[in-house]
Amino acid sequence: MDYLYDGSFDGLLTCIYHHYYQEPASGIFQLEYYQPTLMVSSSVVLTDPDLANRVYQAIEQKISADALARIYHVYLSSSSDKENLVLNYLRLGFKMGSKADLCHSHPDVYPVHKLDRQVTLETHRLLGLLRFKDTGKFLYGVMSPDHHILTLIADHFADRLAGERWIIHDQKRRLAIIYDGQERNNDKLLIQHKWYMTDFSYSMDDYTTREEHHWQQLWQLYFQQISIESRYNPRLQSHFVPYRYRRHLLEFKGASWGHS
Repeated sequence: MDYLYDGSFDGLLTCIYHHYYQEPASGIFQLEYYQPTLMVSSSVVLTDPDLANRVYQAIEQKISADALARIYHVYLSSSSDKENLVLNYLRLGFKMGSKADLCHSHPDVYPVHKLDRQVTLETHRLLGLLRFKDTGKFLYGVMSPDHHILTLIADHFADRLAGERWIIHDQKRRLAIIYDGQERNNDKLLIQHKWYMTDFSYSMDDYTTREEHHWQQLWQLYFQQISIESRYNPRLQSHFVPYRYRRHLLEFKGASWGHS
């Protein structure tokens, strides 16, 4: 039985629950992209937060909290087979417990660990590489990551830029995290508003103040002046700042030595 879900993490965990308490799953797929076959029947699984929470707690208790974080990272990855990687990993994990993660070369463990590392690495990279500009009303940062990491970086910037209003735009997925800063209640205590994610397909390239344009020019000049031509190492530079991220980095725009 192929289980089809709505693409949410709770939906995926609901399918895992059905795999154990209804009928074993031959595969789990997002309904939107599913290609039916004559040989395998399918069933649409409605997302149930209560059932998802039971699986959530079971993973923490019977495998580990690290395993739960790992499958969430795999879920956020761009892998086309991520649901079935999660399914196979959890089947092994529920049998072996936390020891499953010690089987690094196991075919049900290795791809999960690999995707987990990729998502974690990209998250750390973009915490340092994301650039904001001042539109006059809010700060705006744009990126096009390989993986869907918006939710992994949102708390960091909500804490670091707590008093600002900002938008982080994932241009590749046409999504954005929006944060409206802090306000005070009647007792004059700071209340931090939650960020939220929404569809976002607008282009903000032209929303730049004159002052922001001035600071951008200064930053580009600074970046060029501090470079030492005799020590230029494009291979090392591309290791820390891969080319695929540079189109959104102001310091590499218009610099012929910063492009492939």
